[in-house]
Amino acid sequence: MKILVCEDDSVVVKVIQVALTNENMSGVFVDDGRKALRLLREPNDFDGIITDIHMPFNNGDEILHLVREEQKSGIPIIMISSDTQEEVIALALKLGVDSFIGKPLDPKELGRIFRKVLRTKAHQR
Repeated sequence: MKILVCEDDSVVVKVIQVALTNENMSGVFVDDGRKALRLLREPNDFDGIITDIHMPFNNGDEILHLVREEQKSGIPIIMISSDTQEEVIALALKLGVDSFIGKPLDPKELGRIFRKVLRTKAHQR
């Protein structure tokens, strides 16, 4: 499985890399929302998206809007953030995220969520 990862924190990127490797998945990593939107507007073969909500240039909510509203895609999306205020989580869920994970991230917990969200939803599409 090929996952688009939108994250600007190098430590978090390393944790996600470990979790993806442990689940036999590969990642395409971008460090700002503008790059993510550019990739998503081109033909691609991503099986899922992991995005931080707060990104340079364009935020994760803009990525969600593009995928869910403009492209009408059901691709699995996991949002991660250190901002775990109820209104932030509620907005992410309203916009159509499949799972919201607060930072700091645990690679084993990420693996469990990857199996639950990415593998299950990708096979349903």
